[in-house]
Amino acid sequence: MPKVVFIERDGNHKEVEAPVGLSLLEIAHRNDVDIEGACEGSLACSTCHIIVDEKWFKRLSEPSEDEEDMLDLAFDLQRTSRLGCQIVMTEELDGLTVRLPGETRNMLLE
Repeated sequence: MPKVVFIERDGNHKEVEAPVGLSLLEIAHRNDVDIEGACEGSLACSTCHIIVDEKWFKRLSEPSEDEEDMLDLAFDLQRTSRLGCQIVMTEELDGLTVRLPGETRNMLLE
């Protein structure tokens, strides 16, 4: 089974099994990785913001315009930022490494 490495806010590397077809948000939730996902993956917030390792970023499909709009609301936006709900695991992404930003901004609560 493919694996994903989440680099948590404290710098801890958490390697987890990543079933094909699940989003990184779903994988994170199944493995107690601290990603909020306030909108439950409906592309209505930026609380599942992750920063993709440079070597993996180009292997991902392009973000949709809706994802880019939500990313504009994310805290600590980086060039390789994506939303975890929009990255679906494939065999080709085995070993994908992503970092959690220092904070998140939940616009649904404001």
